[in-house]
Amino acid sequence: MPLVLVVDDSRAQRQLSIMYLRRWGYQVAQAATAAEALAICARENVDMVISDWMMPGMTGVEFCRQFRALPRESYGYFILVTSKSGKSEVASGLEAGADDFLTKPFSPGELRARLRAGQRIQEMQSELVRKNHVVQETLAELRRLYDALDRDLIEARKLQSTLLRDRHRNFGASQVAMMVRTAGRIGGDLVGCFRLDARRIAVWSVDVSGHGVASAMMTVRLSGYLSEGAPAQNIAFTTGPIGQRHIRSPAELTTAFNRLMLDELQVEQYFTMVYAELDEPSGALRLVQAGHPHPMILHASGEVEQVGQGGLPVGLIDDAQYSEISLRLAPGDRLVLLSDGVTECPGAAGQDLGEEGAAEMIRNIAQPDSGQMLEGLVAELARFAGTGNFPDDVSGLILEYPGPDLTGLPGSKALHGG
Repeated sequence: MPLVLVVDDSRAQRQLSIMYLRRWGYQVAQAATAAEALAICARENVDMVISDWMMPGMTGVEFCRQFRALPRESYGYFILVTSKSGKSEVASGLEAGADDFLTKPFSPGELRARLRAGQRIQEMQSELVRKNHVVQETLAELRRLYDALDRDLIEARKLQSTLLRDRHRNFGASQVAMMVRTAGRIGGDLVGCFRLDARRIAVWSVDVSGHGVASAMMTVRLSGYLSEGAPAQNIAFTTGPIGQRHIRSPAELTTAFNRLMLDELQVEQYFTMVYAELDEPSGALRLVQAGHPHPMILHASGEVEQVGQGGLPVGLIDDAQYSEISLRLAPGDRLVLLSDGVTECPGAAGQDLGEEGAAEMIRNIAQPDSGQMLEGLVAELARFAGTGNFPDDVSGLILEYPGPDLTGLPGSKALHGG
């Protein structure tokens, strides 16, 4: 049972109250003055106080105020006993921290009812404290789990960054500059390139739907299917019945990816992609645009030309058809692939950059070094957005074709659709 402290300068009044309290099963302590009562409260965990208002020395109101100032783990319920019933007196008692009032003379039943009401309040407070402890423990556990997850994501980001270890590749007759900037710890954008044979190279840009761990894991999986280091797993190649190796066309490769996503992987994600194949001696370029922002050709003259036919994302629709675009790059032309983190980047005024805005940005930052161009693109995008914390992953790839002198051959206009 709770410990009740009775404070009254009248010994008879104290004894009467104590008699009832003990009869009801309460533990009881007593004090004749407020100073004596404070000393008891300082050394014992008093649950409830019944204090007279008017006492010599310190009043019950001042005692209540100092009682509230004591350090306590649990809530102490305070009842003031008074002959005062005016609103101003009640207000001053409440301001001091009193919970309830008893007006003299009071009946035993009234005292018991007030004590029971106080107990109910204390029980509710104890339950709230208990639940608060559970919440605090849960939050602490969540914090530990979050910290562990954050450490794992930091390591995952380091591992994911190894997928684009080289930001620049020199293939001889062509060069490739690449950039990926993730919006979070890990991202769903990736770009890459590899050699197909002695004449041809492939470049690609993918953007997996969604964000977070699942998207990042999918980019890792896709990079394995487009890896120069593991040609046996590279989806760009097929093996004939007697072991001969064939190279899939861009349309065939994209169709194979679509079948793989829907029939084998069977995941919730899909991805957009541009995959292009360049024949270095001639500058002939074949590409497929699968839901990705339009590829751009930055001509040596500074003109920017958007190419491609839009197309469907990969892994979204069964039996989707993918068309090829055939181009011929002239010396000095550059193929630019950007993710929708660039084209859909919101500006400070709320409007998206858009594909026309991206083309204008490429035109304005054009310079001989493609790697510096990509860095300049990020800087210009940050100025456009008003922040360097982009809402989506930003990635880009620039394929330079210095090439042999192809005077007399067509420029980079589309020759035909596949």
